[in-house]
Amino acid sequence: MNDGSGARSLWGGLRVAVLALLWGSTFLWTELALRGLSPFQVTFTRCALGALVLVVACRASGHRLPKGAAVWRHLVIAAFFCNALPFALFSLGQQSVDSGLAGALNATTPLWSIALGLALGSERGLRPVRLAGLLLGFTGTIVIFAPWQTAAADGWGALAILGAAASYAVAFTYMGRTLVRRGTPTISLSAAQLVAASGLSTLAVPIGGLQSIDPGLTVLVAAVVLSVCCTAITFHLTYRIINDEGATNAAVVGYLLPVVSVLLGAVVLGEDLSVRVVLGMVVVLAGVGMTRRQGTAATAQEATAHEVTAQEAAAPRPDPEDHPTDAQRPLSVNRR
Repeated sequence: MNDGSGARSLWGGLRVAVLALLWGSTFLWTELALRGLSPFQVTFTRCALGALVLVVACRASGHRLPKGAAVWRHLVIAAFFCNALPFALFSLGQQSVDSGLAGALNATTPLWSIALGLALGSERGLRPVRLAGLLLGFTGTIVIFAPWQTAAADGWGALAILGAAASYAVAFTYMGRTLVRRGTPTISLSAAQLVAASGLSTLAVPIGGLQSIDPGLTVLVAAVVLSVCCTAITFHLTYRIINDEGATNAAVVGYLLPVVSVLLGAVVLGEDLSVRVVLGMVVVLAGVGMTRRQGTAATAQEATAHEVTAQEAAAPRPDPEDHPTDAQRPLSVNRR
C-alpha cells in the first residue's frame, strides 16, 4: 500500500511539475504573441485553437462533450472566470509588465484560493504547516518581483494580472464544487469549457480584436504554442489535478510559476535575473513543498475522521476518463 501511495505521490508531483513548466511559459509566449496580435486577438486564438485540440482529443479518446443545460450553465461560468477573463487580463497586463513579473504576480492565486476556501467553508481548520508554506511561498514571490524597487509593479498592468490571478482562484473553487467528481470525464469537461470560452471571447472581438495583425513567424509560433501547449494541455492537466487533489492544490501550482517565468524571461527575453530573484525562487520551492506535503497528510486524516457521507462529498473520485463505463462510451458501442 505504501508503494502504491508513493507511486501516486510521485505521479502527482510529476504532473504538477509539467503543469508548472507549461503554465509558467505562458507569459513568455503571450509576450511574443503580443508583438503581432492585440490582447483580445491573443485571447480568442488561445480559446478557439485550444478548444479545437481538446475536442479532437475528446473524440479520439472515445468520449463526448457533456449534455444538459445545467452542466453547460456551470461550464459557461467556469469558462468566464478560468479562461476568457484571465486570458484577456493577462494579455492586457503584459503590454506593460515583463513576463517574469507577470508569472510572479500570478503566484498569488493560491492565497486567493485559500481565502475563498475559508470563506466558503471548504478549508476548515487550516493546519499550521500548510499555512506557513503558503505564507512562505507568498514571501518568495514578493522577494522575486520586489515591488519596493520595480516600477512595473505599479499601474493598471500589474492590477490586471492580479485580477487574473484572483479570477483563477474563483474558477478553481467553482469548478471543484460544481463540475469535477460528478461522473463526467475531465477531457470532456475541459474540451467543453474551452468551447464555451471561445464563444465568450468572440463577443469581445468587435471591441478590441479587429485591428490589423502582423503574422510573422515568431508571432505564429508563439500563438500556436500558447494555444496548444499552454492552454489545451495545461487546462486539461489543471482539471485532472482539481479532480484528484482538489482546487487548493491546483492553485498551489501557481507558486512554481515565478521559477519558470522568471528564468524564461531572463534567458529568452533578457529580463533581469539577480541573486534576489534566485533566492526568491528557492523560498517559493520550499513553500510549495510544505504546502503539498501537509495538504496530502490532511486529506488522508480527514478521510478517516469524517462520516461516509462527508467522505463521498469531499474525497477525490477516480476520473471516468481513466476507466470509462459503458454509458460513457460512444453511443455506437452501447447500442445493441
